Amino acid sequence: METQVETEKEEKKTAKKKDERIGIAYISSSPNNTIIHITDLAGNTISRISGGMVTKHSRLKANPTIAMFAAKRASERAKDLGFTKLYIRMKGQTGKGGGPGANAAIKSLGKSGFDIISIMDSTKYPRGGPKKKGGRRGRRV
Repeated sequence: METQVETEKEEKKTAKKKDERIGIAYISSSPNNTIIHITDLAGNTISRISGGMVTKHSRLKANPTIAMFAAKRASERAKDLGFTKLYIRMKGQTGKGGGPGANAAIKSLGKSGFDIISIMDSTKYPRGGPKKKGGRRGRRV
C-alpha cells in the first residue's frame, strides 16, 4: 500500500518536469532599435521580433511601448510551443549601456506568464582601451 502511494507521488513530480520547457530570451537594445530573440536551451530559434517589425515609424523602434509589443508577439509564439520558463540575457551598446526598450521588454515577458529564472546583463564594457594621445607629460600646445 505504501509503495503504491510513493510511486504515485513520484509520477506526479516527473509529470510536472516534463510539462515545463525552458528557453533563453536575448534582448538586444540600442538607442535605435530593440530586438527580442527567444531560443530553446540548445540554441534553436523559437521567435525573433524587432521593434521595426511592430511599428511603421522608424523613429519609434526603440520606444519602450514598441518594445513591449515586440516582446508580447515573441512570447505568443513561445507559449504556443509550450515554453513556461525563461532565462533573460540583455545586451546594450558597448560603453553606452542599454537602450530604452530593454526594461520594458523584460517587464512585458514577465506579465505574459513566463517564470523568469534569471536576468543577466551581457553588455560589453571597455577595460582600458588603446593608449591615449600625447606623450608622458601630455600634449604641449
